Amino acid sequence: MKLGWRYLYSGKFDRWMLALAGGAAAMCLIGLAILVGTGGGSTLGVLMFEVGLVSTAVFALMAIFSVFVSVSVFGVALGVAALTVVLAVTTGFQKQFRDKVLGVNAHVIVLKNQHTFFEYRETMETAKNIDPDVLAVQPFIFAEMLVTRGLGDSSGVAIKGIDPKLFRGVLDLEKHMIAGSVDSLAIEPKEGELSPIILGKQLASKLKAKVGDTVTVVVPLSNLDQDTGKAVAPRTHKFRVTGIFYSGFDEYDRRLMYTSLVATQELVGRGDQVMGIEMKVRDVDRAADIARKLERELKSTQYQVQDWYELNHNLFTALNLQKIVLVVILFLIIIVAAVNMVSALIMMVTDKTREIAILKSMGSTSGSVAGVFQVVGLAIGGVGTIIGIGIGLATCYVMSSYGYRLDPKVYLIDRLPIEVKHFEVLIVAGVTMIISAVATLVPASNASALRPVDGLRYD
Repeated sequence: MKLGWRYLYSGKFDRWMLALAGGAAAMCLIGLAILVGTGGGSTLGVLMFEVGLVSTAVFALMAIFSVFVSVSVFGVALGVAALTVVLAVTTGFQKQFRDKVLGVNAHVIVLKNQHTFFEYRETMETAKNIDPDVLAVQPFIFAEMLVTRGLGDSSGVAIKGIDPKLFRGVLDLEKHMIAGSVDSLAIEPKEGELSPIILGKQLASKLKAKVGDTVTVVVPLSNLDQDTGKAVAPRTHKFRVTGIFYSGFDEYDRRLMYTSLVATQELVGRGDQVMGIEMKVRDVDRAADIARKLERELKSTQYQVQDWYELNHNLFTALNLQKIVLVVILFLIIIVAAVNMVSALIMMVTDKTREIAILKSMGSTSGSVAGVFQVVGLAIGGVGTIIGIGIGLATCYVMSSYGYRLDPKVYLIDRLPIEVKHFEVLIVAGVTMIISAVATLVPASNASALRPVDGLRYD
């Protein structure tokens, strides 16, 4: 161990590099102070913190280790830091999309292949009793409509009719309200009053509507007389805006509207029937099992039971594939750093040929000589991993505090999500150390194979 450290250490502390490391650390602290003072909203603070943090690591390495070792350590640290940040971002995207989807959608839905779903109450009773993990069930109607406000803009929307007495147990809509209240849906309008409706924030902005305003919903294709085939005035219904929600998921905020189940039934004109029923379960990871169990219990091909992941399969599959590809690419960076480590160790073996020969002539075994360079390689990998994880976690903290804004029309959410999972960080550290251990095999083998006579031949 001591011999390995002697090979790593440059022999003295470089005062100039220590001074530069101190200056970089001061810059890092100033950037952190700016971030804390501005609540994480300063771009200058972010830049000063990140540049200072990386510079501190570089100058500190150069002050303690030799140039070759410093470059090897920093290469590993850079790869580990990049992988830590990317994993946090991709995991954050997955969590955000999952939370957004589950925030305004149920965990399991039951649809009927036919348009008539009159027996939904009996199906709800079956769903309630199918499993102890089922927390709540409610009926719903989902319909594509057109909404206008006066002579202003019109927009294609999706209206979801929900039961005002049951939806709280299934949906988390109340958490996303920014104006008005979801309780307004439970108020039955008196004669001459308009039915209540809740809009998404982006939709309300497009319609220039606020709480208390009136919007008009137009039923598509309702202007065709089924008997004569002649065009008539389309069926319309006026609503009063009683709430505005903001989920942060652009697809919902731009198109979704909520109203009471009765009002939606009147709007679509199909009487006392629904499109389907939806359920909330205690453990979302069991949603698929409960869906299959309910499907077997219904014993009919007329019903289609889907869980939340199945409903959003394309979205989550794309996110998983993106995460896997990015992880593979960034692990290649760590492998490149390991190759650089191999080069540095081989040069060290070449430079220390005389010392290796003396050790062997004094009785050291090939295994002990190989162990010295394995310790050196593992030390490079370990220090690089620790520094990389430190830089990565600090970067994640700063990015999370800064709240980097995204275009919701492109990314569907408005802020860059960061979610650090300790298990993933440990996996990164473990795999990096395994790669570092494998990288030491060739230099250690070369050192152990060296004969004393070869090292002392010209002395």
